[in-house]
Amino acid sequence: MATATKGYFYALGRRKSVTARARVMNGKGSITINGKTAEDYFSNSKSLLNEIQKPFTVLELNNKYDVTIVVSGGGMSGQAGAIRLAIAKALVVMNEDYKSALKRAELLGRDPREKERKKFGLKGARKQRQFTKR
Repeated sequence: MATATKGYFYALGRRKSVTARARVMNGKGSITINGKTAEDYFSNSKSLLNEIQKPFTVLELNNKYDVTIVVSGGGMSGQAGAIRLAIAKALVVMNEDYKSALKRAELLGRDPREKERKKFGLKGARKQRQFTKR
C-alpha cells in the first residue's frame, strides 16, 4: 500500500520475511532506520548502505529527501532489500515520472523467494530420513 499524506510519501516494501515501511519527505538526505542513522544500523556493511541508496543514485536525487524507515523481521540483507523497494515505491508515489527509470534499474520488483516450510514427517522442507532396506 502506497499513499501520500501529511507532507510525506509512504510505501511498504517486503523481501523474504521482512517488512519495511518508508516515509520519504523533503530534507537534506538523512536516512533513519528504527530510530538509528543508516550508518549506525548497517555499520558493518558498506554494500548494504549502497543498496538502500540505489533508488536515489539512479534518479540522481542524493541529499534531497529525508527517509524514515521502520523495518522488522529477517536478517540484514533481507532488510536492505525491503528498504530499497519501499524507498523506490515511495518515490514513484511522489512522482509517477520516476517509475520508468526505476523499473529499468530493476528496483521496483519484489524478490519473491521465501523460506519453504517444514513438512510433517520430514526432517526439513524436503530432506527425508535415510531409507534402510534391512
